Amino acid sequence: MATVKIPAESRRLDDPAEIAAFLKPYGIWHERWDVEGRVGPDAESDEILAAYAPEIERLKEAGGYVTADVINVSPDTPNLDAMLAKFDKEHTHSEDEVRFTVRGAGVFWINPEGSDPVFAIEVGPGDLINVPRGTRHWFHLCDDRTIRCIRLFQETSGWTPEYMDNPVHAEHPPLCWGPRYMTAEAGSAALGDGPVRL
Repeated sequence: MATVKIPAESRRLDDPAEIAAFLKPYGIWHERWDVEGRVGPDAESDEILAAYAPEIERLKEAGGYVTADVINVSPDTPNLDAMLAKFDKEHTHSEDEVRFTVRGAGVFWINPEGSDPVFAIEVGPGDLINVPRGTRHWFHLCDDRTIRCIRLFQETSGWTPEYMDNPVHAEHPPLCWGPRYMTAEAGSAALGDGPVRL
């Protein structure tokens, strides 16, 4: 289940309706798709794409996406740190970034235009999210460094990150929240909301 955190305001949103209402002005949408019983834990990419074919086709029609694939990241992924370094710095894309999480968890950080504060969206199994083209953002994996996602693209070549000249990602430490993440010190300092369950 997705969670939105606005550190500068010490706010956390867990209710799906509140999350949808908060994200809408930024052109970001969030959906929940069923994961229970859809695919096995060791399913191949083709099996995952077949299991979610109706949802994928709906998105393709609605958003002009032309292709979908599955990315599978784990601590055993070769050159994992180099791969993650492409995503963990503030950047934009020339097309939408659309991800449906099948397994694992991660955090999309969004730096909105104007005076609105930076916010983070933690996603886990069953969460579909888009980051609209041109949106300043970056991404961190959670502590188990595992995520498996369906990705949709509007160009068959995929996208290239365009990094910002004055990024703010260094001001926001990479962390996830909840009972399985972070130290109390990191939680209090970064999120400003008191003790954190370990």
